[in-house]
Amino acid sequence: MPRAEASRDLPPPLEVECLKVLWTLGSGTVRQVKDGMHTRKLAYTTVMTLLDRLEKRGTVAREKHGRSFVYTPLATRDEMRKAAVKEMLDRFFEGNLDGLAQFLKTSSREH
Repeated sequence: MPRAEASRDLPPPLEVECLKVLWTLGSGTVRQVKDGMHTRKLAYTTVMTLLDRLEKRGTVAREKHGRSFVYTPLATRDEMRKAAVKEMLDRFFEGNLDGLAQFLKTSSREH
């Protein structure tokens, strides 16, 4: 069975973790993003690769400052939230907002 194609608007989870740090910092170097990732301890080169992928995707901007690159988020937290909800809506509810609302209503009663 072929794997479902991921949304181009929504970065993978580790890239989102980098974005969360950048949203908090405003902008930052690879080291600052690495240090701000409290949920996982990743190698410097891994964080650098994740930020480079975000830059290629157009989600962050990169600017050279001395010997380091400084990354600034171009996508807002709300834009990423909208993309995540849209992906979930499309993948699990066939784009039917009423179906999602009904699911949330019934599942909230279960908790």
